[in-house]
Amino acid sequence: MKPLIMIALPLAVSGSLFAAAPANAQAADPPTQNQIVVTAQRSGAPMWTIETATGTIILVGEITAVPESTPWQPDRLKEATAGASRVIIRSRPKFSPGDFFRLMFRGGRFTKLPDGAVAADYLNAGQRARLAALEAEYDVDYDRRSFLMTSFDLLARRLDFDDDTTDDATDVVRKAADRADVPIDRPERFRGEDLLDDLAAADPASHIPCLKAAMSATEQGQGIIAARGENWRSFDVPAVMANPLEVALGTCWPWADPELGEEIRGTWTNMIAASAEADGVTLAVVPLRVLAEEDGVLDQLEARGLEIGGPDWRP
Repeated sequence: MKPLIMIALPLAVSGSLFAAAPANAQAADPPTQNQIVVTAQRSGAPMWTIETATGTIILVGEITAVPESTPWQPDRLKEATAGASRVIIRSRPKFSPGDFFRLMFRGGRFTKLPDGAVAADYLNAGQRARLAALEAEYDVDYDRRSFLMTSFDLLARRLDFDDDTTDDATDVVRKAADRADVPIDRPERFRGEDLLDDLAAADPASHIPCLKAAMSATEQGQGIIAARGENWRSFDVPAVMANPLEVALGTCWPWADPELGEEIRGTWTNMIAASAEADGVTLAVVPLRVLAEEDGVLDQLEARGLEIGGPDWRP
């Protein structure tokens, strides 16, 4: 989200860093699979391991927008990444110049309710009253805005959940893998055209669950942001999944879209299951909500007979 030292060493010490190494110095032995796992676990991110006949799979459960106040150690994850045989990280949608033109000319279909409709045409009295209270509190008019855009505004601007954050685990691993020349695999990228078409065709009422979850998160205030980070760091996965912010992020498009959501989960499951045939250590960073939800990736991998070690993910 928002991008986040140089350490001055005494001259005498820094000079020693440039001294010639002894002629018989040997390169350090590569870390063992167990050492890589232990190093990754010391990062403080919740993770699971799968031992296979040929190697080890490490699954790092990622949440977006980790608060700066969350005491995790990304340097340990960087170190583990450098020793891995390969990493798997999420990919971003593939947008073409044509997609941006489509968005410009059809933007109203994404940002406003259709045909002059207003929020009360879709919401019941209680839901509209909650939205009206938030409009009054933040001096904003949501009456004609699409429910998805309203939800994003509540979470990102009013709750401000992505302020004062550190790098996500994906960013940490991607940069470390690039520096160490560790191969990176990614799920196939969704085409921007397909995502925009899916979003444009959606019934406004399909985004009401997202709106309800976003209102609940915003009403509870910023305390839920720190609580989500603390629960993530303490490996209390069910508490993270039940946090109103995490619920809202997982209830909104594209995660809650039946077809897109199923494709996202299936792709992750298949990639991780395939890596069980690979040699060495595979380090995968997967959205926690995709891993730990009911019938999510962890459940699906377990159903395939893979033995998973790590924190409890079921409530």
